[in-house]
Amino acid sequence: MPLKRVLIANRGEIAVRVIRACRSLGIETVAVYSVADKDSMAVKMADRAVCIGPARSADSYLKTGALIAAALGTKCDAIHPGYGFLSENEAFARACEDHGILFVGPTAENIRQMGNKLVARAIAQEVGVPLAPGSQRISDFSVAEKIAEELGMPVLFKAAAGGGGRGIRIVRQIEDLRHAFDTASAEAFAAFGDNALFLERYIGNARHVEIQILADMHGNVLHLGERDCSLQRRYQKMVEEAPASGVAQTLRDGMRAAAVSLARHIGYRSAGTIEFIVDVDRGEFFFLEMNTRVQVEHPVSEIITGIDIVAAQLAIASGNLLPFRQEDITFAGHAIECRINAEDPARNFAPSPGRLTAWSPPEGQHIRIDSHAAQGYVVPPYYDSLVGKLIVHGQDRAEAITRMQAALDHFGVAGIRTTIPFLRQVMANPDFAAGKVNTTWLEGVAKEFMAGTVV
Repeated sequence: MPLKRVLIANRGEIAVRVIRACRSLGIETVAVYSVADKDSMAVKMADRAVCIGPARSADSYLKTGALIAAALGTKCDAIHPGYGFLSENEAFARACEDHGILFVGPTAENIRQMGNKLVARAIAQEVGVPLAPGSQRISDFSVAEKIAEELGMPVLFKAAAGGGGRGIRIVRQIEDLRHAFDTASAEAFAAFGDNALFLERYIGNARHVEIQILADMHGNVLHLGERDCSLQRRYQKMVEEAPASGVAQTLRDGMRAAAVSLARHIGYRSAGTIEFIVDVDRGEFFFLEMNTRVQVEHPVSEIITGIDIVAAQLAIASGNLLPFRQEDITFAGHAIECRINAEDPARNFAPSPGRLTAWSPPEGQHIRIDSHAAQGYVVPPYYDSLVGKLIVHGQDRAEAITRMQAALDHFGVAGIRTTIPFLRQVMANPDFAAGKVNTTWLEGVAKEFMAGTVV
């Protein structure tokens, strides 16, 4: 059934991104907004806009009832959840289904299967996807202590019910296990309402590599290659690339095949991302999690494949067959994305909300900007600090890095602090250029930046 009108249950750059994809397909859009976002770009771009509550997310973007009512009241066929907020909320997806509204994403059952990390690990094991040595659900410290001794130090505590860096603790010495268990449990409960954890062997020299999946309702599943998301600070990604460089072809092929097998096994539909940890020293990869939504970093995959992932989501939700096969997917060049956040990297990346007195992004044939910002826009203090994504494309990685350096140099922002100065130093770092990075590398660069050391 062709979609006629879609409600975007989100804000910021992803709301703008979805509106543009809908426009390209001739689909009408309805934006929802909190009081803090009444003058936002998404509100101005959409065909219609509905206020759903006060500034706090809990009173607006996280209110299932308000979103469903807005969709029904504006006669929307579907809801696109974007990322974050309720995008991976099983109850929200079911509420859409119950009210006859298409959820532009996977089924509620898909979300349930992949939402709990232990359930997801069990399913991955069924398919034969490699898992890092680890445990089942742990709610008792004595069990954690015994398993940690069996695995050997260091180990990693993770929250069973969620991700996003919440409830994660690295433990390098057995005497620190108790404190890590208590703090990880408390953080997991605060974030997800479930204090259960599990343990994994900690991989010190690791890369974070993820596979972009598209799957339709007719059993067709394919991948759009991989992205390297190893440059993270406090488990939050800051720079992403496609394809992953310096990864052996056997590992690359293995991850792609494993991701497709997992998605096919659960009858997945829509866009999704299967994330892996690559043990660089051992040349092995292990299943990490599946994100059942569009990713922040999806543009790098779009650039090297020429496929609009959000438009594909909308087409899949309409019941359409994927218009291409795996052998039709080709990969051209190298793409890098830098997240431009309203943060002050010199002050430990403290939030920097406020009015943009200048916003002058770079322009060029090989540059893409995904943003909801403009001169005069007030970055509110209530939400994620992302104000834009700068994406560049090159014939190879070296050219992409050079183009990203130039683009960052020509990115004019005033009125707030952003991560741009820090990202400039990352791009200029010889270890980054040589691909000598892992999931902890950026933490060291950030400490040097804050200390005023030239990297």
